[in-house]
Amino acid sequence: MPIVRSRRTALPVLGATFVIVGLFLLDVVGGLAYTLAVGGAALIFGIVALVVTRREHGELSWFDIHVDRLDLAVIAALYVVVVGGFALAFRVFTVDNVLGLFLSFGAAMLVGSVGAVIYTVWIRDRPLGSLGIGPGSWRLTVALGLAFAGVQFVLTLARVDFPSVQTWLPLLVMALVVGLFEAIFFRGFIQNRLEAAFGLVPAVAVAAALYGLYHVGYGMGWSEIGFLVGLGIVYAVAFRVAGSILVLWPLLTPLGSLFNQLQAGDIVLPLESILGFADVLALIVAALWLARRHERRHAGAAAAPRLRGVHP
Repeated sequence: MPIVRSRRTALPVLGATFVIVGLFLLDVVGGLAYTLAVGGAALIFGIVALVVTRREHGELSWFDIHVDRLDLAVIAALYVVVVGGFALAFRVFTVDNVLGLFLSFGAAMLVGSVGAVIYTVWIRDRPLGSLGIGPGSWRLTVALGLAFAGVQFVLTLARVDFPSVQTWLPLLVMALVVGLFEAIFFRGFIQNRLEAAFGLVPAVAVAAALYGLYHVGYGMGWSEIGFLVGLGIVYAVAFRVAGSILVLWPLLTPLGSLFNQLQAGDIVLPLESILGFADVLALIVAALWLARRHERRHAGAAAAPRLRGVHP
């Protein structure tokens, strides 16, 4: 008897396959050519997904406009502050003013991540799950996270001759903190809010473009930014398949970031910088803990009137 696989099973498989193809393309082409290759692959996989879901009403919202103007205004405001903070750090203060660089860098990451959490949980009364914070379908998240990270590792760090631990350890800590900020801000917040407003395809495309363009704050050129738009598409699809930022962090994106820093060799951080990044990480974690606590209290308060009306 043939095995009948549901379309709901096929979609994660298609998405995961696209991500793996996108990661392998990193070893083939670079620059803007990478984004063009990823875009072509996305078009092919998108057509296949449409065929697979053609009879599944409501399975995917490819284009579906329900604009929340406040969401878009907050996205724009936080994005401008984040890019401005990064530009201040890397293009104004630079390594000639380490304290100014770090304070601007750290503040920008906190604005993007903690700001998104505050807006989502306290202002809009939405759950942390709407930011992709949580395991989602944990088996799928773990499986995909390990698979994607394994491919990333084989293509990158497995080929690197590591310098001394004093050199790579601060870079690893930086990659972990920046990776968490990017996962919350670009995936959980921007991408999810854009999908709610415009549908899946515009959300992936615009979130990827904003991810690439934000690197102008680092002082990167247009060729690098063009490449990062393609990488943003890969990360956006990976996040959408799992529905959790844990598919990207703490493995996939930090591994890629660490590899790029080691390859470039243009950033040397003292071991003491670990304490600064740890402070930023602690503030993000504290915001998430407080948000979860607020969520539980709010849920308990909402349930109390209903419980008082129930008699044994």
